[in-house]
Parts: sequence; structure tokens; C-alpha cells
Amino acid sequence: MHAYIAEWLTLIAVFSVAVISPGPDFVVAVRNALSYGRLSGFFTALGFGTGVLVHAAYTMIGIAALIAQSVMLFSVIKFAGAAYLFYVGFKALRSQGFSGDVTTQTKTTSISAGTAFRSGFITNLLNPKATLFFLALFTQIVVPETPHAIQAMFGLTCAVMVTLWFTAVAMFLTTPAIRNRFLKISKWVDRTCGAVFIALGLKLALTKAP
Repeated sequence: MHAYIAEWLTLIAVFSVAVISPGPDFVVAVRNALSYGRLSGFFTALGFGTGVLVHAAYTMIGIAALIAQSVMLFSVIKFAGAAYLFYVGFKALRSQGFSGDVTTQTKTTSISAGTAFRSGFITNLLNPKATLFFLALFTQIVVPETPHAIQAMFGLTCAVMVTLWFTAVAMFLTTPAIRNRFLKISKWVDRTCGAVFIALGLKLALTKAP
């Protein structure tokens, strides 16, 4: 059980970096909150979290199948995931910070909770980078001996983290002073995340197949 706790803490540490790195979800979360209010931002965050559950579920099921069928195929997928982390990491190291027209939007008409939820869910679900990231992350963390209940806890943890983070985004980044301060340091947030992704990719590439 202690080994699974270590894996869980590793997951939390690595996924925290991924969650705070500005990307498509961040744009949608801020835009919906600014345009339609904080409640819409919350339901958007809930949509993100549900999308993450889907990614986590099919990724872990797929990894389990790969491990069972072929160590070689698993290794190919592992190195593909490491390469993707290197790519994302080097790209983030060159980041100039977050930019977008969301910073100038003001609250307009409202949208329903369902519409806000769907916008978050679809944005997250259709993001191919999310698939690749989860593949790289869980290839490193999930081992054949990991019980299904523990794997489910991993996926649920990611979903809760995403929901809580983007709820905070909706709450705090709709306050101009806080939003402006965050955007000013977003370049360094990205670059720090880039360094972590490269380190994770290197660790993944050097990990022996189970």
C-alpha cells in the first residue's frame, strides 16, 4: 500500500504542474467566467473534470491491455510519451507567456449550467494533447500490479484537481488585479512547467518496461 501512496503523491506533484500551465482549458475557463459569471466558470470547470475522467479511464485501460499483450509495444508507447513530454517541455521553455483576448472581455448575457458544462467537457475531451499527456503520465505510474481501485483513485484525483483549479481560476482570475498579476508571471510558470516536463520525459525514457 505504501508503494501506491508514493505513486499517488507522484501523480499529484506532476499533474499539479500540468494543471497550472496555461492552455486551451485556461482560455475557456477565463472566457466563460468573464463573459457569463463565476457560476458559469464553475460548471465549465466541472466539465473539464469530467473530460479528465474519460481520458484517465481509457488511457489506463489501454495501458493495461498493452502491458498484457506486448512488452515491446508498451515500450514503443512509453518512448512516444517521453518524446511528447520533451516536445512540450522545450516548447514551454520558449514561452513568452499567456496572451489572449480574454483579458479584455466583460460580462454579457448568461448561459445555462448545461451549456457551460458542455463547453468545458468538449474542450477537454477533444484536446489531443490531453490524451498524449495522460498516456505519458500513466505509462510511468501504472504498473501491472496496480489494483483497479487504485487506478480509479488516480483518475478521480486528476479530475478533482482539474475541477478545483479551474474553479479557483473562475473565482480569482475574474478579479482584475489578481488576473493581471498571474498573466505577468505566466511566462515563468510555463518555463518552470517545461523544465519539469523534460525531467519527467527523461525519467520515463529511462524507466525499464515491467
